[in-house]
Amino acid sequence: MKLCIAEKPSVAKDLAEILGAKTRHDGYFEGNDYCVTWTFGHLCSLKDPEDYNPNWKYWKLEDLPIIPAQFGIKIKGDKSVEKQFQTIKNLVSKATEIINCGDAGQEGELIQRWVLLKAQCKVPIKRLWISSLTEEAIKAGFSKLKDSKDFDNLFAAGNSRAVGDWMLGINGTRLYTKKYGKDKLVLSVGRVQTPTLAMIVNRQKEINAFSSEEYWELKTTYRETEFLCQIDRIKSLEKAQKGLEYLLNKPFEITSFEQKEGKEGNPRLYDLTSLQVDGNKRFGFGAEQTLNLIQSLYEKKLVTYPRVDTTYLSEDLHPKIPGILGNLKDYKRFTDVLLQKAIPKSKTIFDDKKITDHHAIIPTGISPSGISFDEQKIYDLICRRFISVFYPECKVSNTTVLGKVDALVFKATGKQIISLGWREVYEDLKEEKSDESDGKKEPTEEKILPIFVKGESGPHTPEIHKGKTSPPKYYTEATLLRAMETAGKLVENEDMRELMKENGIGRPSTRANIIETLFRRKYIEKKKKNLVATETGISLIDVIKSDLLKSPELTGQWEHKLRLIEKGKYDPQTFKIELFKMVRELSDEVIFN
Repeated sequence: MKLCIAEKPSVAKDLAEILGAKTRHDGYFEGNDYCVTWTFGHLCSLKDPEDYNPNWKYWKLEDLPIIPAQFGIKIKGDKSVEKQFQTIKNLVSKATEIINCGDAGQEGELIQRWVLLKAQCKVPIKRLWISSLTEEAIKAGFSKLKDSKDFDNLFAAGNSRAVGDWMLGINGTRLYTKKYGKDKLVLSVGRVQTPTLAMIVNRQKEINAFSSEEYWELKTTYRETEFLCQIDRIKSLEKAQKGLEYLLNKPFEITSFEQKEGKEGNPRLYDLTSLQVDGNKRFGFGAEQTLNLIQSLYEKKLVTYPRVDTTYLSEDLHPKIPGILGNLKDYKRFTDVLLQKAIPKSKTIFDDKKITDHHAIIPTGISPSGISFDEQKIYDLICRRFISVFYPECKVSNTTVLGKVDALVFKATGKQIISLGWREVYEDLKEEKSDESDGKKEPTEEKILPIFVKGESGPHTPEIHKGKTSPPKYYTEATLLRAMETAGKLVENEDMRELMKENGIGRPSTRANIIETLFRRKYIEKKKKNLVATETGISLIDVIKSDLLKSPELTGQWEHKLRLIEKGKYDPQTFKIELFKMVRELSDEVIFN
């Protein structure tokens, strides 16, 4: 008998139907020489400190750091979990072969491996590795099952991550709580949680310390076009008024008129983070909310595997693209023009070297039915993004006009779209864009300038514009996700962002949970879209002196090592030794200072 273990009952049901295991039992399906059972996500966890030593149940500084001689796993103490595990264990003992059908990612591999270790599996294990739950994808996956050993590095990375989180979470939290916690306040510390909170707190402090200053600028209007004087901001009204007097009764002369045709490259396909960013920008969805919506769409077979960090497709998907586009009936107005000719195999879309576990998130081509309004919003974003990458680039005309009044130079810029290209896919979504930091609306229309001729001159209307310097913007979930992805660095360029992902903090699948944890522990709160650090959150970061715990860059270096373990390029044992050394040094630093 072959035993298939899925990650959820709903997925197990789909697998059983396709495999012909149609007899339902308590906790599994059976038939056609297959049994299909399931976990409920994490059935197992790393053991608690008191499982190793009863004295470690009590929080005492003299016991730190807590470093077990050998890490062990245990079944979670829940009756339904224990019952399902016993079902799995009994089936494993009777099976001739195990097929790991868990989520095809690092966390999914960890969940299944721990269960199989605890069930004392001794028979060969195969791995089902698929990027969507459609019947076609499942059948194709079963026709080319992989050897479980091919994913040993993936498991090693997941296991190392769990050990690292345990070590820093258990020791760091006890350390700072016992040393600095007042009135039984627990100061929670985590490998990813703490540098993420530190980013928010540091931004909060910059905003709180910011002192706004008034400034004045000279502007003038010529032929209904506003020009800005190209001098430093003026610090006093008196100087600005003298500048205005200088401009009065002098003609305005055009010194340069330049129009350059340019292109706006197509957006990239979605990875999980960029989808969460757009979900937050467009609809105000939290990162966790978007993750739940896309997970539901995946389980309904409408989109491919969502917990991905690549924006590329594998090259073997190229022949399937016309079929997927053709099946997106609700988007026929956009796809018809694409299907009139061959889909180009562009390296900006199809590149096997940029694929790790899975390709970017795309629709499967199955028509949606019975999905919620919010699911429809996320599905629509995915479909439009998928279609837009195959459209031509958007052609624009960038205009720069220079003028002068005597010795003072003025400048005006504008942009005009010549050919919509990929922007056509978004035309019927045109709306005012919500500013990420404070909810204010900004018009999206570009400024189109009239034609000017070098040497022309005439009367103009100068004026003084009064402004105030602005503080840094609060993080929103969208900008925080990007900051986590790039280890706190502000990166606008898409190619650079791709390179930075190797050193990002957390994984795409875990970042939403980290943000939710900060909310739950009341370290941050949301005001409109802004993420604001609470007094508790600020106090926690203030007492943590260790840069290693607070620095996104240093945490990103640890994340990079975990990715290298996944690729078989770094020894998990070395990672653990370095981790243990760091925890010992951290404990000594806090206890003895």
